[in-house]
Amino acid sequence: MSVATYAYSGPSALTAEGLALQTSGGCGTHPRFFDGFMTTPQTVAIGLLAVAEVARARYHQRVDWASLDPVVTGSEDMLRFESFSGCCGVYARMDVLPSGLDGERPEHGTTNVDVNVPLQLALARVGGLDPLHLAVGPQDLTVSTMDGSVVERKVPLPGRWLRGFAQVHAVTAGMEPRVRITAAAAAEFLRRLPKGRDTLWVVPAGQGLRLTARPVAGAICLAGTDRLGALRGLLRHAGNLTVYGPAVRPGSGPVASVWELETPTLRLSLTLSPEPYRGFSGEGAVLSALASDDAADAADRISDLLALAPTLDADALATATGLTGAQVRAGLALLGTAGRVGYDVAEATYFHRVMPFGTAAADKLNPRLAGARALLDAGAVTVSGDVASVRGTEGVYQVRVVDGAPAGCTCQWWGKHRGDRGPCRHQLAVRIAVTSVVPA
Repeated sequence: MSVATYAYSGPSALTAEGLALQTSGGCGTHPRFFDGFMTTPQTVAIGLLAVAEVARARYHQRVDWASLDPVVTGSEDMLRFESFSGCCGVYARMDVLPSGLDGERPEHGTTNVDVNVPLQLALARVGGLDPLHLAVGPQDLTVSTMDGSVVERKVPLPGRWLRGFAQVHAVTAGMEPRVRITAAAAAEFLRRLPKGRDTLWVVPAGQGLRLTARPVAGAICLAGTDRLGALRGLLRHAGNLTVYGPAVRPGSGPVASVWELETPTLRLSLTLSPEPYRGFSGEGAVLSALASDDAADAADRISDLLALAPTLDADALATATGLTGAQVRAGLALLGTAGRVGYDVAEATYFHRVMPFGTAAADKLNPRLAGARALLDAGAVTVSGDVASVRGTEGVYQVRVVDGAPAGCTCQWWGKHRGDRGPCRHQLAVRIAVTSVVPA
């Protein structure tokens, strides 16, 4: 597991002004990238508690590590709080919109915030008339009422979070809004949901939603009903629930979905992996793009642009950089392996995180890509027309090549998943061999 250790600059403590909560820092030029009040303190407190709830949840299987420290990003005129569940199958994000911030315009920066038990108790006590002040940076995050203290701690950021960031932006970038209902209808729907980890499907029904056992045109995948639990606390403050997903048809397999509550000042979203046992860290949605020989150059161009304009859509990125759509996707995929790119389904734009990671670790964070490179280094790939042979550990596999790209493989892994979890290592090796370039 690859980790980055963040050290807090000082201990969190209770002061006369409120709770001075230390963070692990932000960008060097602007150590505080936001300092101001929340215009709707109670909804922000509830939203931050929901993000922290997902971070400590284990919806599928228990893991050895835990992180209760959401990643916080200042992005032009909003603040974003993000986390993954312990099983990496749920990605939570709260975006505090411009109308929710009363302070200087946020600078661009990213940090980890120490959300421990004393802070959770403080947030739980924030009422509608209580002020909530945030100073995100190395100095403090002020909560107006608190009767305890918060202790400084170091935060390991697991490699699974980096892989998760990369996969989530790739999976959600193609999604469209499928249904929008009132928060009251959403509360009724959530109240009637059966408990369990089965993969169900949701379709519009009048002013609300209903469940169906099979996918139909216009349906939305709901894998594991308990994974929507973190939305419940904000329902009474929200106006609408919008659900995003890819287009499906009868016979479609499970897919990811985004469930987003909206208030006048913030959006809280939960992105669910296609099945409860599948973590985003292993989905493989970006592997084909990472195998592109254009990825490194495209990533450099996009990174320079996002440093100046932290939110842009794909067309704007292509126009501003002179890259093709495929090159933009490759560059975004590589930046995603360093956690430096996210995607906002509500705005249909990419946003930039300031992370202390480079893109050189793409192979290490993606074992299938590393395995493909090892096959190439061993001379195990032979391409002949529209069929390639790859000598693997258990025999020789055949990979079909259609229009210069691998389209299938005879290995057992591909036979089981059929592309639902990205290409196998044999296909990746063939893709690289066809272009005659191994990614750096």
